[in-house]
Amino acid sequence: MADNLPSEFEVVVLGTGLPESIVAAACARSGQRVLHVDSRNYYGGNWASFSFSGLLSWIKENQQKTDLGDECEDWKKMILEDEEAIPLSRKDKTIQHVEDFCFGDQDSAEGVEEAGALPKLPVLGASGAKEVSPGSEKECPEPESPRLEPESREPEQATGTEPAGATQGNGAGTTSGSESSPGESTLELGQTEAAPSETPAQEPKKITYSQIVREGRRFNIDLVSKLLFSRGLLIDLLIKSNVSRYAEFKNATRILAFREGKVEQVPCSRADVFNSRQLTMVEKRMLMKFLTFCLDYEQHPEEYQDHESSTFAQFLQTRKLTPSLQHFILHSIAMVSETESRTLEGLQATKKFLQCLGRYGNTPFLFPLYGQGEIPQCFCRLCAVFGGIYCLRHPVRCLVVDKASGRCKAIVDHFGQRISANYFIVEDSYLSESTCTRVCYRQISRAVLITDQSVLNTDPEQQVSILTVPPVELGKPAICVIELCSSTMTCMKDTYLVHLTCPSTQTAREDLEPVVQKLFNVNAEKETENEELEKPRVLWAVYFNMRDSSGVEKNSYSGLPPNVYVCSGPDSALGNDCAVKQAETIFKEMFPAEEFCPPPPNPEDIIYDEDEIEPEESGLSNSAETKPESSTEESSGGGAAAVTKE
Repeated sequence: MADNLPSEFEVVVLGTGLPESIVAAACARSGQRVLHVDSRNYYGGNWASFSFSGLLSWIKENQQKTDLGDECEDWKKMILEDEEAIPLSRKDKTIQHVEDFCFGDQDSAEGVEEAGALPKLPVLGASGAKEVSPGSEKECPEPESPRLEPESREPEQATGTEPAGATQGNGAGTTSGSESSPGESTLELGQTEAAPSETPAQEPKKITYSQIVREGRRFNIDLVSKLLFSRGLLIDLLIKSNVSRYAEFKNATRILAFREGKVEQVPCSRADVFNSRQLTMVEKRMLMKFLTFCLDYEQHPEEYQDHESSTFAQFLQTRKLTPSLQHFILHSIAMVSETESRTLEGLQATKKFLQCLGRYGNTPFLFPLYGQGEIPQCFCRLCAVFGGIYCLRHPVRCLVVDKASGRCKAIVDHFGQRISANYFIVEDSYLSESTCTRVCYRQISRAVLITDQSVLNTDPEQQVSILTVPPVELGKPAICVIELCSSTMTCMKDTYLVHLTCPSTQTAREDLEPVVQKLFNVNAEKETENEELEKPRVLWAVYFNMRDSSGVEKNSYSGLPPNVYVCSGPDSALGNDCAVKQAETIFKEMFPAEEFCPPPPNPEDIIYDEDEIEPEESGLSNSAETKPESSTEESSGGGAAAVTKE
């Protein structure tokens, strides 16, 4: 029980977002005793994923303006005379301006229950994530998806090194083998789906709101929308630490552009460029020449030195590129601001894009099955495997600071228990307003749509697409649109989940609704005009603003002791590099002599004490005879492909 927690740890972590979870896993992996708590009743914080009913509960919770009073102040008795307390926030205030809309008959869903939902209990909250295992409640068809594993390890070795119990209830790892045989060959990443046979064009099926409610557990809706660069820091960390065994990934299959009021596909690889029908032969040569230059632009400084003070858009104009090529490069390849990004920033972004091509597929991006919220839980699982202790629904009242040394000594939780530690990791939303008076936060505008068809219908239909919409007005940010199909395990069949993200200038609805109206049909069915019929119809939508605390320096917070480290929430960037860099920086400051998330030990190198061997002989743990069977069973499950590091 939570009120019987040990009273001493090396590291206490408040919040289960991605940076905090990576730090917790790294600390546990290096042998530290870790306590990881969260006041919420789900993992991930603002990085979490929800079922549809879970998201509705989250919306209702964040639309309530009531502030929690301090109902009990018994914790103040735990503070000694030579100590002082830094109170922590009682309510998460990182989400604002939440507005949700149903574009169907909402009354028809009254009394409809979510298929497969557990009986409602008073203690249940917004999310189904009540354990470290994220897949225990997901009922989805088994996908054929790739896994990321180190190059030097064979499949038998990779499965054999998994700690006992780590695969139990692992919905994000290999899928069950009920539909695949052990003899099935594994697939390389980027070759996971065979193109279905061509079928005659059909009208999209009519999806009602009651169907969405009934199939709500098929949805895994991310609060933050991101993709993983195939050569990004997060992929490298997943492979290095072997956390990739807890998750599966799907390729982002196409890059789209919005130009002259139309959505079109952008050629990325060399094959795409030369097979493209939308580019002339001259444009193909221009594009290939420029992309080749970007791959080693550092070797040719004379090409860009005179334009370093110019914007990247202005630099592109000097390269004799056609307007369509400039648009593709600026908005769909480099994905940088037209008015703010300088030449070097654009060249670096273009080079990163190109370097990520071809590692796992025709685009640079991967998406985790079941949503971005799986990634923090994967690192939480690693921490738990190495002895970390987890408690959800566990608010912490204050940090206890020693007046003489100025260092934080302990926390006091809502039970009044005092827990001591050497280091404390705190997610930004836990800090009170008095601590953050000098902090200037940015905001992120977010929208999530459920639609009935893709923004660009092609064969096959199961596409993961990324589209950058240029600013509607001068001075406004570009909007990143990520469209997910049902094979990502994030939405029900015959629907698409669309995420829109941009840095905020106004409320999320004011920032994003103009783009939604350009790309989608948001009218009621009876009011639809002929030109709107071709657009995907929005079935349901939610808009909200999320705090962006990335880039805030520690000295901006008032009165924080030197052994208290602050982790930020999600940023507006497409990738996860900021979270990984922050986690590694914090870990290195605490334990400079330790390696950050080292690879797991080889089972053959583990030396057991005599008293550890006895239980194995008595049959209390897996015997050597049972290991090959479990390895074979896991490696053949669900056709999941082993992906080697290049």
